[in-house]
Amino acid sequence: MDIHDLSPAPGSRKKRKRIGRGISAGQGKTCGRGHKGDKARGQSKIGFEGGQTPLHRRLPRRRGFTNVFRREMAEVNVGQLELLDANTEVTPEVLLEKRIIRKVLAGVKVLGEGKLTKALTVHANAFSKGAVAKIEAAGGKAVLLGGGELPRSEAESAEAAPEAAEAPEADASADEGQAEA
Repeated sequence: MDIHDLSPAPGSRKKRKRIGRGISAGQGKTCGRGHKGDKARGQSKIGFEGGQTPLHRRLPRRRGFTNVFRREMAEVNVGQLELLDANTEVTPEVLLEKRIIRKVLAGVKVLGEGKLTKALTVHANAFSKGAVAKIEAAGGKAVLLGGGELPRSEAESAEAAPEAAEAPEADASADEGQAEA
C-alpha cells in the first residue's frame, strides 16, 4: 500500500450543499430560506426574539456584585478541635489529615462555635474574636500564619483605647515646650 492508495472511508466525507445554482439543482431561487422576512435577507440581532421584549430586558439588572478579590477559606469551629488530643500543635496539615477540613483553599479560619476544654496551640490564617477567647480560656494559644495581628476582644480594645488617647496629649505638651523655647 502506498500513500496515493489511501482514501477516506466510504460515507465519511459528504459533499456540501451547493445553493443558488438554479431551479433544477433543488436549492435555487430562494436557496432554502423561504420568502421574504429578516431570515431570508440577512441575520437577526443576537438576542432578537421577533419583537417580543427580549430576555435580557425582562430580567432585573445589576443585583449586588462579585468581589473579585474574595479569598475563600476553609472554616473550622472551635468545637471541632475538641476531637484532637490535648497539647497538640494544630496546623492546616493536621486538620486535613484528621479530615476536619477537605481543602485548605486560601487558608484556614477558626470560628467560635462550640466548646473547647483542651489546651491546644492552633495555627491558622484567621481567627474570630470568639475563637481566640475560647482557645485562650482553655489554656491554649492562637497563632496567626503569615504574620499580622489577632482580633482583639471588646475588653482588650477598651483597655488599649485610653493608652492611645493619652499618647497624643503627651506629644502635644512636648510640642508646646519646644515652641516656648
